[in-house]
Amino acid sequence: RKYMATAAKYAKDPMTGENMSFLAVIDGREVGVPFDPDNMDYAEIMRQVEAGELTIEPADE
Repeated sequence: RKYMATAAKYAKDPMTGENMSFLAVIDGREVGVPFDPDNMDYAEIMRQVEAGELTIEPADE
C-alpha cells in the first residue's frame, strides 16, 4: 500500500531527554513511530527523508 507521511518530528524520552521516536502524520492521522528499521512507518519516513520529500522537525523542548 502506498502512503505518505506529511509531517514528522522527533519525540523525546521524558526521563533521559534523548530522541526516542517520531511523531508523524500519516494518511491524516498522528501516530507514534519507534526507531525500528523493521517498522513499516519508520522505513517509509526514512525513505522520504532520503528522497528529500520530508524533513524531520526537532522535538518540542
